[in-house]
Amino acid sequence: MVKLKKYNGFLKLFVIFLTLFFVFSCSQKNYNLTKIEGKQLPVTEKDNQTREIENFIKPYRDHINEDLDNILAYCPETLDKSTGKWQTSIGNLMADICLQKGNHIFKAREKKEIDLCLLNHGGIRAILPKGNVTTRTAFEIMPFENNLVVLALKGDQILEMTSYIIKEKKPHPLSGMTFTISKDNTAKNIQIQGKPLDTSRTYYIATNDYLANGGDSMNFFLKSIQKYDLNYKLRNVLIDYFKEVDTIPVPKDIRITEE
Repeated sequence: MVKLKKYNGFLKLFVIFLTLFFVFSCSQKNYNLTKIEGKQLPVTEKDNQTREIENFIKPYRDHINEDLDNILAYCPETLDKSTGKWQTSIGNLMADICLQKGNHIFKAREKKEIDLCLLNHGGIRAILPKGNVTTRTAFEIMPFENNLVVLALKGDQILEMTSYIIKEKKPHPLSGMTFTISKDNTAKNIQIQGKPLDTSRTYYIATNDYLANGGDSMNFFLKSIQKYDLNYKLRNVLIDYFKEVDTIPVPKDIRITEE
């Protein structure tokens, strides 16, 4: 009979070696960036190549510019977001438009009405100049891809909304609601669609999807009990509205007052 005793030690070492090999081979390896290299590649197209590229692109560019410069409406005066402490004409106009156009879709889909609209002052990226209003104008005012959404909020969140507006001291676009800032910096005489705020009610607020997710620290929107995405870009809301009107009305009503 062959004695295998002398092989046992060798087998044990071999098993240990294999175990350690697999453990270390399967362990996560960390890599560190030690060097970045690059080089400059000059553009050396010949004149005839440049002309070929330009001739290829030109029909598309001309078609896009024709669409963008299509006159949709007329604005009787320049609307600028920098004029106004608590409200601006362009801000109120945008909120009015979103409330009006959003309501058509919301009523058709949900059989409910939007009570008010709140947007952000920073979202307005250009003036609405006096004169002809084009599709390009809408792109300049609202270049982002934000959608119009409707949120269901309790009355308590409306109080948080007014507190936010007072604290921010910015003319955020507002439509459908008015209130007075008292001497102690709180909101009073809050009216929604001409009726006093009812904290037991559920209100439907139009805004954009960025703010609906708590953007610009509008955290009260995160407390909504229901959210409806209208799949309607704010820029398209403006374009559709401009197509419907001949002369753009300039809102002059006061929505936020101070004691």
